[in-house]
Amino acid sequence: MATAKKAPVKSARTSVKKYSNYIGGEWVKSSSGEYFDNVNPADHSDIVGRFPRSTAEDVNAAVEAAKSAATKWRRTPAPKRAEILFKLGEILRENKDEYTVQMTREMGKVTKEAGGDVQEAIDCTYYTAGEGRRLHGFTTPAEMPNKFAMCVRQPVGLCGLITPFNFPMAIPSWKLIPALVCGNTVVLKSGEDVPLSSLNLVKACEQAGIPKGVVNLVNGFHEPGAALVEHQDVRLISFTGSTSTGRIIAEQCARDNKIVSLEMGGKNAIIVMDDADIDNAVEGSLWGAFGTSGQRCTASSRLIVHKKVYKKFCDKLVERVKKLRVGNGLDPNTDVGPVINQQAMDKILGYIEIGQKEDKATLACGGNRLSKGAYANGYFIEPTVFTNVKRTMRIAREEIFGPVTCVIPFSTFDEAIDIVNEVAYGLSSAIYTQDVNQAFYAMQELYTGICYVNSATIGAEVHLPFGGTKGTGNGHREAGTQVLDIFSEWKALYIDYSGKLQKAQIDEVEI
Repeated sequence: MATAKKAPVKSARTSVKKYSNYIGGEWVKSSSGEYFDNVNPADHSDIVGRFPRSTAEDVNAAVEAAKSAATKWRRTPAPKRAEILFKLGEILRENKDEYTVQMTREMGKVTKEAGGDVQEAIDCTYYTAGEGRRLHGFTTPAEMPNKFAMCVRQPVGLCGLITPFNFPMAIPSWKLIPALVCGNTVVLKSGEDVPLSSLNLVKACEQAGIPKGVVNLVNGFHEPGAALVEHQDVRLISFTGSTSTGRIIAEQCARDNKIVSLEMGGKNAIIVMDDADIDNAVEGSLWGAFGTSGQRCTASSRLIVHKKVYKKFCDKLVERVKKLRVGNGLDPNTDVGPVINQQAMDKILGYIEIGQKEDKATLACGGNRLSKGAYANGYFIEPTVFTNVKRTMRIAREEIFGPVTCVIPFSTFDEAIDIVNEVAYGLSSAIYTQDVNQAFYAMQELYTGICYVNSATIGAEVHLPFGGTKGTGNGHREAGTQVLDIFSEWKALYIDYSGKLQKAQIDEVEI
């Protein structure tokens, strides 16, 4: 592994900016009067900013603001709502470089990846703005004479959005923009580790001219999130995060008869067939496993490799992993940044320890915390590869959410398919092969929401549905036009136009 260089940013800062919640079109302090530090995970002496530690009282105020704005926003024609959102996309594009640097500083991912995160928000905004003129319903022949039948979309109402740390602008945009184009008002609860990126998105909404109260932002930890989920006036909760938290949210929403959309964990797998282009498979596996320090719900955390090419693949992979440069994401030479915080680091190191003890998996490279020199003030873990992993091991079945991947051998194609499908999650899968028949068979048999051929399990395009099966979600999809089904409800319309017809005219059409 290459040695880290110091990033081109000063660690010590003489003053730290305080930020506010955004409620009813105003930037306001939390009712608690308290703040929490937004810390750079590459250098925890670098405080990015101080953000309001919000309470249930702040959530109540945000909900009231969203309720007050709901009728006017709902009645604003969808194409007009879309015009504002298109302007929002322009603002995001103009400020991309600034948002990128700020995101890397608060989240840790390398600037290239942070720029992609911001670009995803831009793409989502432009794409979804177009749906303002395409919120299609349909007409259908009525059963009775002199009747007209059709259906239209209507907004759900007040939406609570709860977002994670790993894609600080992309994931909020995936929820916020479709909710707005459908005519809903929202309360966004930012990820507590990355509040600045959510604030940048909301500030851009304000600059674009979205009316007061339509978009509201609260910062903080568990209390505002729980208050948002439990609030009786919130009609829908859209959550991205851990499966364990998602289940708790789903239970509360079920009790309150709320709509709930969940995007949760993953244990994604790449199948490498014996006919695969090994160099291509290694490259895809490398970035699928260690991009964003493995902190992606789509991370390639299982590499299922045919026994005929297993040693060759492992040797090439380990050689490449050892050359990855770990460091501050602001350094353009860095390949892999820090993990998000102390809790995440402890969890990941705990799984590495489990992997070394369980059924004698081989720690092929990595496995250590980096804590000396330039790493002293950050949460850095070496990119880690386990080989000779059995499919039943915990490291092969449980989500680690860090720079750790395991290589599992297989003998038959059906065995590989079974290994992919047997875990509790079903977000993303991939296969590397030069056989088109094997590729199509895998696409058919892999029970995941996303499937790639000759590409890693990461990456998504805004015009396709994103989401997973089993423990990954609850059947909804974000992105694409499918996301509109989360943030709108169908209304069937029946029009009887027989009232002014003469009886003779009616008799003529009756059978």
